[in-house]
Amino acid sequence: MADEALRAGAGRAENGEGAAWPEGSGLVSVQLNHTIVACRDQQRSAAFLTGILGLPPATRFGHFLVVQTDNGVSLDYSETDREIATQHYAFLIGEEDFDVIFGRITAQGVPHWADPGRSRPGVINRNDGGRGVYFADPDGHMMEVLTRPYGSGG
Repeated sequence: MADEALRAGAGRAENGEGAAWPEGSGLVSVQLNHTIVACRDQQRSAAFLTGILGLPPATRFGHFLVVQTDNGVSLDYSETDREIATQHYAFLIGEEDFDVIFGRITAQGVPHWADPGRSRPGVINRNDGGRGVYFADPDGHMMEVLTRPYGSGG
């Protein structure tokens, strides 16, 4: 409601922390478009992710190999011979999709955990009334699939 009022230029709206945005400041629509994922082998890494998630094959854009998600955000794989800092990528999926994706993880023998600290191997979590699981990609990035956003209750 506050966002709609601000978009319409109708006075002050709260910024989510109880403070008001200045009148006339306008609300900017911000969406994540893409992120660059460092890897050793673009083909291997992109094929791993698209295979597990059931996404279309990656496409070439310049020197990137691009994996497109259903909400328009892409993971742009870029090869490097430098040290790769492990990153975390979480994908919100439906309950039915979880069964299919988790089935691929287990069928391929991909190690998985209920937590990012890898202290609960071989199981899933049921945070916020949903299901989630973590698994590592070929370069050690921690991938996650979850059916409910954290903090959504349950």
